[in-house]
Amino acid sequence: MKSAFKILFSFFRASAIAVLAIAASIALDQSTSLSLVSEAVAQDDEPKKERETRRTPALRNKVYERLAEAQGLAEAKDYVGAAAILNDMISEDGKRALNSYELANVYNLHAFLAYATEDYPQSLRYYEQVIAQPDIPLAMEINTRFTIAQLYFVQDKWQQGIDAMLVWFELNEKPNAGAYVLLAQGYYQLKKYDLALENVETAISMHEGDGKLPKEQWYNLARFLYFDKEDYDSALDVLNTLIIYYPKKQYWVQASHLYGEKKEEQKQLALMEAAYEQGFLDRSSELVTMAYLYLNAEAPYYAGSVMEKGFSEELVEDKSKNYELAGSAWAQAREVAKSIPMMEQAAAKSDEGELYVRLGNVYLDGDQFAKAADSVTKGLKKGGVKRPDQARLVLGMAYFNLGEYDKARKAFRDAGKDERSEKYSKQWITYVTSEEDRQRELEKDLL
Repeated sequence: MKSAFKILFSFFRASAIAVLAIAASIALDQSTSLSLVSEAVAQDDEPKKERETRRTPALRNKVYERLAEAQGLAEAKDYVGAAAILNDMISEDGKRALNSYELANVYNLHAFLAYATEDYPQSLRYYEQVIAQPDIPLAMEINTRFTIAQLYFVQDKWQQGIDAMLVWFELNEKPNAGAYVLLAQGYYQLKKYDLALENVETAISMHEGDGKLPKEQWYNLARFLYFDKEDYDSALDVLNTLIIYYPKKQYWVQASHLYGEKKEEQKQLALMEAAYEQGFLDRSSELVTMAYLYLNAEAPYYAGSVMEKGFSEELVEDKSKNYELAGSAWAQAREVAKSIPMMEQAAAKSDEGELYVRLGNVYLDGDQFAKAADSVTKGLKKGGVKRPDQARLVLGMAYFNLGEYDKARKAFRDAGKDERSEKYSKQWITYVTSEEDRQRELEKDLL
C-alpha cells in the first residue's frame, strides 16, 4: 500500500496546483463611470460605506463623451484607436484639463487596453495610477485594488498579490468567499499552508453557511492542505463531500486509499467496490489493488473474478506478477481449473523458478501429478526458488502419486538436507517404504 500512497500524494499535489490557475478575466463595465472591474470582485454584499469623506469631482459630459468613444473602439477591439484617444486626453495639455476622477477613468480604460493585449505589467502600472488619484469613489478603489491583486498573481508575484489583497480586505466589511480563496491560493504558492488552509476554510464555511455549494476547486485545495498536515480525518471529510456533490472516480479511489492508511480495511474495500461497480476502475494498478483488497478480506473468489475480467478486457497488464495474483486467488478459492492457466502464464513470463514451483503445487492440488513433477523440476533447474526444500517435498509427493517410489524417496532425502524439512522428509520416506511394502504384499496375494 505504500507505493499506492506515494502515487496518491503525487496526485494530491498535482490536483492542488491545478486549482491555482487564476481566472483574471476583466470585464468592461458599461456604467457611466466606465470603471473596469474584475468579474471575481463582484460582492455578495454592497461595499461598506466610506470610512472617510470623499468629495469626488464630477465626470464632465465632454470628458464622458470622449471616454465613451474610446470604450466603443475598445469593444470593437480597435485597441490602437482607443489608446490614441486616451493618450490625447492625458497629453501634457489635456492632462491639466482633467480632474482626478476623470484621470482615474482614463487610466482605468488604458489599463483594460493593456490587459486585452496581455501586457500585464503595463496594465498593472495603469491600475496603480487609478488608485493614486485622490478622492476617487471608494467602490472604484475597491474594485481596482482587487484587480491589481489578480494581476500580481497572474505574473506569479505572489507576495505582492497577497499584500494587495490584504489592503483590499481592509476596505471591505464583508469580503466574499472567492476573495478568501484567492488569498489562500497566494499563500499556497508561498508554501504558507496554514494561512492558505485558514482562508480556504473560511470561504467554504461562508458558502455552506449561506446554503450554497462551494466550488469543487475550493474543496480540492482544502483536501490537499489537510493531507499535507497529515490530517487524514479532515481530508476524508472533504473527499466524502466531493463524492456526494462532485462524484468522480479519483475521489472514490483517494478516499479508499486514505481509509487504508487509517487501517480501516472494511471502509477501504467498500469504497473501492463502489468505484468498481460504477465502472470507474479502468487502470491495471486499480484492479490489482482491488484484487489484493479482496484477498486481504478473505474473499479470494472475488479477487480472481476481478483479475479475470481485467485480463479479458485487456485492462490488466500482461505481467507475470498479475497472472500470479490471479492464479493465487483462484487457488485459494479452490478453483484449481481456473488457477492453472493463470499460473502457467505467470511461470512462463517469470525469469525465476519460483513460479514453476508454485504451479507445481497447483497441479498437485488438481491431481495432475506428472505435470506437477515436471513443473517443480523445471523450477529447481531454473533457480531462484525461495524454499528448495519445500519444492522437493512437493516433487516427492508428485512422484509418490505416480508410483515412482525411488524418485520420491530421493526427492524427500534431498528435502531433508534442510533441517526445516527434515522431520517431514523422514515421515514421507517411512510412508513411501510402507506403501511400497503394502503394494508388494498385494501383488503376492494376487499370484
